[in-house]
Amino acid sequence: MTSTTESDSTRTERIQRIKEAAFRIRTNALIQAEVQGQGYIGQALDIADVLAVLYADQLNVRPEEPEWEDRDRCLLSIGHYAIALYAALTEAKFLPVEELDTYATDDSRLPMSAMASYTPGVEISGGSLGHGLTIANGVALGLKRKNNQAFVYNILSDGELDEGSTWEAAAVAAHHELDNLIAIVDFNDQQADGKSQTMLGMEPIEGKFEAFGWITRRVDGNDVVAVLDALEELRSSEAPQPRCLIVNTKLGKGVDFLENREKLHFMSVAADEWQKAHDRLKESSQA
Repeated sequence: MTSTTESDSTRTERIQRIKEAAFRIRTNALIQAEVQGQGYIGQALDIADVLAVLYADQLNVRPEEPEWEDRDRCLLSIGHYAIALYAALTEAKFLPVEELDTYATDDSRLPMSAMASYTPGVEISGGSLGHGLTIANGVALGLKRKNNQAFVYNILSDGELDEGSTWEAAAVAAHHELDNLIAIVDFNDQQADGKSQTMLGMEPIEGKFEAFGWITRRVDGNDVVAVLDALEELRSSEAPQPRCLIVNTKLGKGVDFLENREKLHFMSVAADEWQKAHDRLKESSQA
């Protein structure tokens, strides 16, 4: 939870800084998507608040030294959320904002699905879903054996919970008492073929993780205060258990006409809609 020594004014400034970062992450995600005219736009807009809390406040990183041994690691399992991650890395100064215009073009360091070998600050190649938590286990276990105090965050989708490998990894994390691991499940209830709960219902998600031996919390993932407080609580816990935060998010968050699109997994935006999207995003951020 927030430190009792933090003043009200400092707290207010901190929250405002995170909200402004979330707005810029959404704006820069739209800028990248416009390069191709389409993409995983809804997901980028839904996860922006979580990424803002992480990259503008929680992660201990050094942008000028991406491979710094004592850094916190943020592993994005869902590689198709790349435009959101690149925007967050720009916010954290890993990338220059001008580079976003090269998204998914020839010789760009910003491929459509995030890859560790291309982009500074990207920890894993996350295109193959269902492997992120397993990789996070290995990183977290390695850090513990080195007595390194860094944390590992793994952002995964609700669809990845359909993969058996995710639950094998959940069991392994609890067995090894990986208390330096925080999984963040983006529950937007959407997969390529339809609603996640229709494809394979996994509710109650928090109950399942708890049954595997995890500490869990669930919050509105588009409420930066709720996300911040939950992550601080999970990180500060002294229990010898891995931690999981389930965030309920809204696809297309901040751009009302995109929120209501019928096809939300991968969407096209007409040429005359991009400025409208930026205008609506600005209006929603000021509401």
